[in-house]
Amino acid sequence: MNIGVLGGTFDPIHIGHLVVAEEARIKLGFREVLFVPAGQPWLKLDRNITLAAHRVEMVHRAIADNPHFKLCTLEVERPGPSYTVDTLTMLRKQLGSEASLFFIIGRDTLAELPLWKEPKKLVQLCRLVVAPRLGSKDLKHLETSIPGLLDKVIQLDMPVIGISSSGIRQRIAQRLSIRYLVPAEVGKYITEHKIYPTSAR
Repeated sequence: MNIGVLGGTFDPIHIGHLVVAEEARIKLGFREVLFVPAGQPWLKLDRNITLAAHRVEMVHRAIADNPHFKLCTLEVERPGPSYTVDTLTMLRKQLGSEASLFFIIGRDTLAELPLWKEPKKLVQLCRLVVAPRLGSKDLKHLETSIPGLLDKVIQLDMPVIGISSSGIRQRIAQRLSIRYLVPAEVGKYITEHKIYPTSAR
């Protein structure tokens, strides 16, 4: 069985995440897609991250109406920085040898893969499903750092989704609408719990 895995800080989760997950599920025949909110993203230790409980709840609300989407809290339950290779190792143990893992990643993030923990082991644990992103760079140089990487990559044929969590946080700070950028239930949750600060006017 083919299982998609979409990890991220999800601060907040947005429509772009959901579109990419659904496109990958349909085109690659995944039984389900696991959404894995990061606990302490090691690449973002220098900035404030919204409490994991809020990010998990936003993911829960965002995917509630899709029976093929599942919430996976492995990373937020594990102490210390979150590393994808550790998460995929744990998932393989939990799901057994019958499961084939497909890690969904943006093309821009893939370019940073040599900086990740044990990237060679990571690509042995899964196939990489790469979604197009604005301003993406050529990836051929990655083959030098991680031999055999490009053989494990599946390019997802879909339109570029120009939505980012950082952009959404900026819009909230500027008191601009985020309607249609996040699921309605996520927008309500952000407003009710005042997750992100707004600028004074």
